[in-house]
Amino acid sequence: MTSTFHGIEIGKRGLAAQQTALSTTGQNISNANTIGYTRQRAEMQATPSISSNGLQLGTGVDVNSLVRLREEYLDVQFRGENKNLGYWEAKSDTLGRIEELMNEPSDDGLAFTMDEFWKSWQELAKNPDSEAARGVVRQKAVAVTETFKHISDSLDQMQDDLKNVINAKTTEINSLAAQIGNLNDQISRLVANNYQPNDLYDQRDVLIDQLSKLVNVKVTPNANGNGMVDISAGSGVLVTGKTANTLSIDFDQTTGLVNPDEIKINGSKVTVESGELLGRIESFGILGGGSKSTIPSMKDQINKLAETFVQAVNDVHHNGLYLINNNGQLDTASAKDIDFFTGTTAKDLMVNPDIMNNLNLIAAAKEEIPGSGKSSPGNGKNAQEMTNIKSIVGDMYRSIIGQLGIDSQEAGRMLDNSEVIVNQVENRRQSVSGVSLDEEMANMIKFQQAYNAAARMVTAMDQCLDKVINGMGRVGL
Repeated sequence: MTSTFHGIEIGKRGLAAQQTALSTTGQNISNANTIGYTRQRAEMQATPSISSNGLQLGTGVDVNSLVRLREEYLDVQFRGENKNLGYWEAKSDTLGRIEELMNEPSDDGLAFTMDEFWKSWQELAKNPDSEAARGVVRQKAVAVTETFKHISDSLDQMQDDLKNVINAKTTEINSLAAQIGNLNDQISRLVANNYQPNDLYDQRDVLIDQLSKLVNVKVTPNANGNGMVDISAGSGVLVTGKTANTLSIDFDQTTGLVNPDEIKINGSKVTVESGELLGRIESFGILGGGSKSTIPSMKDQINKLAETFVQAVNDVHHNGLYLINNNGQLDTASAKDIDFFTGTTAKDLMVNPDIMNNLNLIAAAKEEIPGSGKSSPGNGKNAQEMTNIKSIVGDMYRSIIGQLGIDSQEAGRMLDNSEVIVNQVENRRQSVSGVSLDEEMANMIKFQQAYNAAARMVTAMDQCLDKVINGMGRVGL
């Protein structure tokens, strides 16, 4: 026969188990809106039974562990999609800023400025001897050069900004790695002493999620165990147990672009496959990146446009005749050695200083008799020919803007798709790990009733003991 106190022990264990379950429920409710919190569940298990008169009697219940309700494969899926989200956010942001800079179609863009330049030549063709018409041509030409320079300077500024962002993201990655290594250290010490550091696990998972948006990561258990994990970033190892390695990025001395051979972790070359960092690097410009280098590619196209524009205008200008003052009488002379524009890039493009100082040097006329080098007043044939190159330059610029629009649209579409997928995976993850207040309230009522029943059990056994201790052996008294 078991001791009468056996029933009190069972009740006591029931009280303790249900109280732990209630405390866990309260913890879940308190953290319902805490970012990264994983709901917990008190896992109860029957304590070992005892033998009595050939019977196996139960000894109550105990909380075996506090389990984090989390699916690892959903974490892997989320982080795999999160890197794509970070990459396309970076690409879409840069392409969107370039679109804002180009500002097409508008009354402030390069297309409008060049169109005004061609119109000024059309007006000059109607009245080639007019100083006012020539002044308008010069003014519109200056506006074109200033627009080209503004685009070039703005692209340079974007690159400078992105360089700062790349350095900041590199620092952020190293900071996250250091924090994860520190949490690994704390977790290993607690696990070694049979504690369950669920809150530290949550903090570490939040940091890994943040890291996964910056660079593609892979999480594996550490060989030494004790709850630690190793983090691979790209093709290199960023965190090994308690040790956080350092990511570094160097820029090519000649071109200023990111050198892929100089992306290293602790001095060893690594390959970054995706994530916001790669998106920023490609936007800034990576050595040998070609069309993937967003801003350098755009600068090359704008410079080629400027070169084509200058060459086309100068070629026509060389074939014309400019005005000279011959003893008070206007005459003409060949402009074959007079460039209308100087420079070969968008940054150094400018109107010939000689033309800026002397409007008569604008070659609006065309010789009337081959070989004569002369024309009569009112001849504006060369000015008219100048407008014929509008389509050549215009088609080239429209191609640049069209491709920019296509690239920006694709980046925006991929960004939207990535956001949808990430949200879907996060919703699935929250369905497992997130706190449902309705479910927790139901659990709270269930554990409360179980606690009350265990308390009633203790009360009943107390009454039995009271009868045994204070009531037995008093018959007849």
